[in-house]
Amino acid sequence: MITPPLDVDTSALDNPAWSALTGAHARFSIGGDRVKRYQDDVSPFLGVSSWEDPLVWSALIDMHGPAATVTIAGADPALPDGWSEVWRGAGVQMIETDRVITERFDEAVELGAEHVAEMLAIVERNAPGPFLPRTHELGRYIGVIREGRLVAMAGERLRPAGWTEISAVSVDESHRRQGLASRLVLDVAHGIRARGDRAFLHAAETNTGAVAAYERIGFEVRTRVPFISVRTPGAV
Repeated sequence: MITPPLDVDTSALDNPAWSALTGAHARFSIGGDRVKRYQDDVSPFLGVSSWEDPLVWSALIDMHGPAATVTIAGADPALPDGWSEVWRGAGVQMIETDRVITERFDEAVELGAEHVAEMLAIVERNAPGPFLPRTHELGRYIGVIREGRLVAMAGERLRPAGWTEISAVSVDESHRRQGLASRLVLDVAHGIRARGDRAFLHAAETNTGAVAAYERIGFEVRTRVPFISVRTPGAV
């Protein structure tokens, strides 16, 4: 077991994508001083320096163009004239506590570029959230391969200062109720702690089973997180 630091600053988790894109993931970043996003084949997420800055909206239009759909995660700003809401959902942000006992999972194998097709396929089958051809470059991904098939996976996504997000937790239906998700999450968390970070994750608010499973291994809900798709104004 690796003991996490006792005094942990959670402020970066209030704006995790911005913290990651201006820090550990700067090499994947596109944008300017107000808005940054990940490269198209890496991740759909964007970060905003501050929603209090009215010039953020014009920066978003410059980045995405007119009549484009933009996904906002973790904020629910009032939309300016000409913008419209397309869809919204709710999630929870969970952080590890000192009750999380991390450990390596011997059956897990490291996943890389040679596994991209299988990783995309298991994500399509299980729908844990967006995963693109280069998402695996954001951090360490591991999986369970049985009879030549990837049947379970988890890995690292956002890396705000002092934290790393566990994401893409997927287990095929035929291999569920074997503890694979928990063991993969605890292995990923082990690597995160070894690097000196702490682990966090997101889950759909309606996915009460997943939230309860994460709570059983020592995670706790930090805050509710809105997810909103909006459309930029059309061309004038």
